[in-house]
Amino acid sequence: MSFQPVIPFGGMAGWSFLQRTQTSQQEAFEASPVLQRDTEYFAENIGNITSAKELVADYRMLKVALGAFGLDEDIGSKFFIEKILDEGAIDTDSLANKMSDKRYLALTKAFGFGDFDTPNTQLSDFSDKIVSAYQTRQFEIAVGNQDSDLRLSMSLERDLGEIAEKETTPDGMWYGIMGNPPLRQVFETALGLPPSFGILGLDQQMTEFREKSRAAFGDAEVAQFSDPEKMDELNRLFLVRSQINASSSVMSSGAIALTLLQNF
Repeated sequence: MSFQPVIPFGGMAGWSFLQRTQTSQQEAFEASPVLQRDTEYFAENIGNITSAKELVADYRMLKVALGAFGLDEDIGSKFFIEKILDEGAIDTDSLANKMSDKRYLALTKAFGFGDFDTPNTQLSDFSDKIVSAYQTRQFEIAVGNQDSDLRLSMSLERDLGEIAEKETTPDGMWYGIMGNPPLRQVFETALGLPPSFGILGLDQQMTEFREKSRAAFGDAEVAQFSDPEKMDELNRLFLVRSQINASSSVMSSGAIALTLLQNF
């Protein structure tokens, strides 16, 4: 039986425990025979892959490739993934560029099948990068099987950090968040946005995100989260509000207000 992460608490208490024990827990998780077999197979064979068609034809290779970008559920969508990879990222009309979920764009950029005569699979350090990303995300999935909120908290620093550090416009950063499902869920929960929020037009959504962000953090723009303290504040608000949402049916409005005050 493979190692399962130990998550004794939820919310901020669970997050604090996970931060203290993550290194040792993740090392134990990565020692799982199944995970080791998958990553070793990928590392040994990815150098022989020179096209999207070859990649999607190998289930074990595709499993690691998709898992490295949090796209595990697309393992059965071979035609779709092959098209994403073949069209690449350089052409602004490519499928990956048109997708609202920017994880597909990150996938095709990483492999480079549609953009370069020689794909990135031929680079000496390529397998190490993909394997490392796969291991991290698989650990996050294992944590999420016990507490989905903590899985989102684990991915927050990586995913939001990548957006906050990009040389793009303030609008582009917000679009990046709206195009990343895990990040979007964190922000919607932390900012107290309703489930119906997603049916609004993108411009209206961005306006709402900015107004709520300014009210909660004193700043309307995503760049603020390059500050670790602001990142921690966002994560804390997400975890607190998520717990409140889960128990709101039995909590009074006064108890909810007290919970928020105690965590800030």
